[in-house]
Amino acid sequence: MVGVILCKGKKRKAVSRLLSVVNNRKASKVSMNATKIHKDHKRILRSWKMYDWANSAFATTIMAAVLPEFYSSVAGSTLDKTTATSYWGYSNTIAMLIIAITAPILGAIGDHSGAKKRFLGGFAVLGILATALLIGVGKGMWFYASLVYIFGRVGFGCANIFYDSLLPHVARAEEIDRVSAEGYAYGYLGGGILLALNLLMIMKPDFFGIPDAQWASRISFLTVALWWALFSIPLLKNVPEPFTLVTRDESMNPLVAGYQRLRKTFGEITKFKELIKFLVAFWLYNDGIGTIIIMAVIFGAEIGISKFHLIGAILMVQFIGVPCTAFFGRLPKKLGTKNSILLALCVYAGIVILGYFMQKPAHFWVLALLVSMVQGGSQALSRSMYASMTPPSKSAEFFGFYNVSSKFAGIIGPALFAVVGQLTGSSRLSIISILVFFLFGALVLAKVDHRQGIEAAIAAELAVKAERTS
Repeated sequence: MVGVILCKGKKRKAVSRLLSVVNNRKASKVSMNATKIHKDHKRILRSWKMYDWANSAFATTIMAAVLPEFYSSVAGSTLDKTTATSYWGYSNTIAMLIIAITAPILGAIGDHSGAKKRFLGGFAVLGILATALLIGVGKGMWFYASLVYIFGRVGFGCANIFYDSLLPHVARAEEIDRVSAEGYAYGYLGGGILLALNLLMIMKPDFFGIPDAQWASRISFLTVALWWALFSIPLLKNVPEPFTLVTRDESMNPLVAGYQRLRKTFGEITKFKELIKFLVAFWLYNDGIGTIIIMAVIFGAEIGISKFHLIGAILMVQFIGVPCTAFFGRLPKKLGTKNSILLALCVYAGIVILGYFMQKPAHFWVLALLVSMVQGGSQALSRSMYASMTPPSKSAEFFGFYNVSSKFAGIIGPALFAVVGQLTGSSRLSIISILVFFLFGALVLAKVDHRQGIEAAIAAELAVKAERTS
């Protein structure tokens, strides 16, 4: 009897040990799977952020630093300074108008066809090719410069519709502010590194075996195209194409389905009241931000600030913007996303007022320092706040509207700057006119209920899923 009991005891121990081994293996497998998922998520986030690194070279060298001054002094050398500044403003207005008209339907088509990445890649190729063609701009070729720049800006802007629309798919809700801000920080660093190399090439062309600074500027445009193309690869390779939800009443034709989606969204627009208020606010204050980015350097050139100070200050913005943008990504945990944006708008209002009195290179450097503190943070938090109020299955469509809002900012701001400059004969009053965008934008933003906007997006996503499965 004792032997039987001992035998049973040994069997129990053996079974217990076997179960323990099995459970440990299962736990180990679960742990390994969790580790793999974590690593894959990190890789996807890094790849997504690398596109900011890639295309920010266009924003810094082409939009903000080198091309505006080159346009004024070389492409527009047959024009007087104020006219060249105005033509640069009109070029941006035309490009932004094209993007604004096409953005909503492009976004809706991208959502329907599950082709966000393909659209992103296609428009990036357009922007890259147009940027490379800027190497052919010579003295007096302001029309060619404007035409090629418009194509490049359209490629850049339309690709960003689909890049931004990937944010709610790659980032979790609790990390969306931080990931968006880190994307902008990547952009500041990547754009800043290439701008530094281009600045060195322009200041020391002999060192690189280049005939003169004019040719160095032209070659810098080609480096932007190569940089943009190379560093777009991680996103195209590693970020998965988001799922698509197609309802039964949608056409199989992507163009027709895109218009159907837009019509349906307009019909349901009352469900997204907070999102609409945010878009109006964003349109207003981003008009001011965009105009400062586009017109600052060419205004500085108009009042006699040298190329060294203009490009050097923009370069400083790039590198100081990295930690400042990262700081803004964490600020919402203390102030909230909306209040963090409002803080940035207060700083921008001060920048505009000080900009009216700018006369010396030192003034330009101080204003650039202030811009570096808030530019990336305000844009990153605007993107993440909007994304959090967007149904994921309609992200490209909704970011199409977002880009309409931002591109209309690119239309009205530079156009107002150009018209005021031509009417008064000086761009100084154009600077102070930008203040109205920050003031009214802040007033509208203060009325947005962020929490209600998030709840509306969740309810809309659940409704789409229910319609798809019914």
